[in-house]
Amino acid sequence: MNRARDLFDEVVVLVAVNSSKQPGTDEEQRAAAVRATLPVDWTSVTVAAWSGLTSTYCRRHGIGVIVRGVRNTTDLRTEYQLAAMNQSLGVPTVFLPAQPELAAVSSTAVRTLGGGVTGPRTPMA
Repeated sequence: MNRARDLFDEVVVLVAVNSSKQPGTDEEQRAAAVRATLPVDWTSVTVAAWSGLTSTYCRRHGIGVIVRGVRNTTDLRTEYQLAAMNQSLGVPTVFLPAQPELAAVSSTAVRTLGGGVTGPRTPMA
């Protein structure tokens, strides 16, 4: 998120439903947990919950670009396919490579190890 803040005047963190994942909480609860981890002075960052297509949210809210983090080539292949679809729907995607110390971290691993966004964390993009 911090690097996205450096690139854009406003950043929306979209907590969306992914039917292939089972996070244990709904998107509203996850959005509230993410919001709680953000520094108070990050006034240019908004957190929103959403259950539709990301491109639809972007078009409805005047958001011009999707920013996605990629950890490895597997992520890049998957994200590239999504980016192509979103581009065809009118919203381009910018990829930011994960910071090296975060490249091995996945939401599945965090859940498996018993962590989550509710604990103290330093937000990083």
